[in-house]
Amino acid sequence: MSTVVVVKKAGKVCIAADSLTSFGDLKLSSEYDAAHDKILCHDENHLGIVGSAAHQLVLESVFASKKVADRKVDIDLSSRLAVFETFRGLHPLLKEKYFLNAKDEDDDPYESTQIDALIANPFGIFGVHSLREVTEYKKFWAIGSGAEYALGAMFAVYNDKKKTAEDIAHVGVAAGAEFNNASSMPLSSYVASLHKAAK
Repeated sequence: MSTVVVVKKAGKVCIAADSLTSFGDLKLSSEYDAAHDKILCHDENHLGIVGSAAHQLVLESVFASKKVADRKVDIDLSSRLAVFETFRGLHPLLKEKYFLNAKDEDDDPYESTQIDALIANPFGIFGVHSLREVTEYKKFWAIGSGAEYALGAMFAVYNDKKKTAEDIAHVGVAAGAEFNNASSMPLSSYVASLHKAAK
C-alpha cells in the first residue's frame, strides 16, 4: 500500500509519501515507475492518496479538466467543511463519469468514495476517508499500511525544537519504509507556509 504523512509545525505544513506501488506480491519501485510521486498537486493543495493506484489518475483528470461533461467541479480544500463539500460534490461525478464502484460493506451508512487521502495546504492539514469523513489535524497524521510506524516515529520527534515539519514528515515516511513491506524509499515531499489565520 503506502506511507503518507502530513505535519504542521511552526507556521509550515509538509506532506510526504513513499514511492512504492504494489500489485499483490508484485512491486513497482521508483526505479521502474515514471510516475512514482504519490502526491498530487493542485493549485496550492497537495494530496497524498492511498488505495487503488487508479485514484490518483482519476483525481488528476478531474483537477485538470475543471469540468467533466456538463458538471462543473468546484475544488475548495480550505477547511474541514470545504473538503467535505468538495468530496460530496465529487462522489456523483466519480460514479457517473469514472465508473467508481461505490459498494463497500453492506452495513455502511453511506456509499463509499473508496478514497483515503491526506491534504496539506496553506489552510492546514486534513484527512478525508472513504465515507467522506474529514478530519483537521493539529500536529501530524499518517495513512496507509505504514501509518502505525510513521505515527510512532513522528510522535517521538515532534517536540524536538530543532525538527521542522519537513524533518518530522521525512522521519515518518522513513519509518514506514523501514518496517512496512508495502512502502519503500525514496520519498517525495512538499512544504507550504500557513496563512496567518491557520497558524
